[in-house]
Amino acid sequence: MIDVIEQLNSVTRTVGDRVLEAGEARVVTLTRTYDATVDELWDACTNPERIPRWFLPISGELKEGGRFQFEGNAGGTIERCDPPESFATTWEFAGGHSRIEVRLVPEPAGGTRFELEHTIPVDEHWAQFGPGAVGIGWEMGLLGLDLHLSSGGTFDPAEGAAWAASDEARRFMTVSSERWCEAHIAGGAPQEEARAAAARTTAAYTAVPPQES
Repeated sequence: MIDVIEQLNSVTRTVGDRVLEAGEARVVTLTRTYDATVDELWDACTNPERIPRWFLPISGELKEGGRFQFEGNAGGTIERCDPPESFATTWEFAGGHSRIEVRLVPEPAGGTRFELEHTIPVDEHWAQFGPGAVGIGWEMGLLGLDLHLSSGGTFDPAEGAAWAASDEARRFMTVSSERWCEAHIAGGAPQEEARAAAARTTAAYTAVPPQES
């Protein structure tokens, strides 16, 4: 049994703005602390033999300048790698191009702070779904990372698929979407616009259509 609320409470969410050469972008940031050293967390996030144990199978060259591909998901190019502190990559999925940066910071009281920053161009997809479209997916990944670090276990795709279809998972996705909506509003989005985008995102993840207003 996963403590859904505890997992959700462990994440700090922010939504900000950035101007790129290509135009306006939004920055979706997730932060949480893991009970692990920087070196251990770095290995879990960058070792191609270990990543599938909590996320997805990955292929390619995991080095600066290398291309990678997650099975059935995104791929990209590793733009910068500064072990064991940070890395940055492009994030290419379904014709969309964005960018992620991961930073690992040791906490004075112990453990390591994990910061994931996802920079997304403002386009039709953003207008329709807002930050929750990527935020919920990343939170599910960070949940898998926590379970892996705490148990040393390996992700079972069949078990993962069964959990994703459970009421517990739908609750996780729904509450995550609500909290991304709050972060969206705190970041300056109009409330009506943010809530409509969150409703569409919740429906997309849980297969429950949004209610007509």
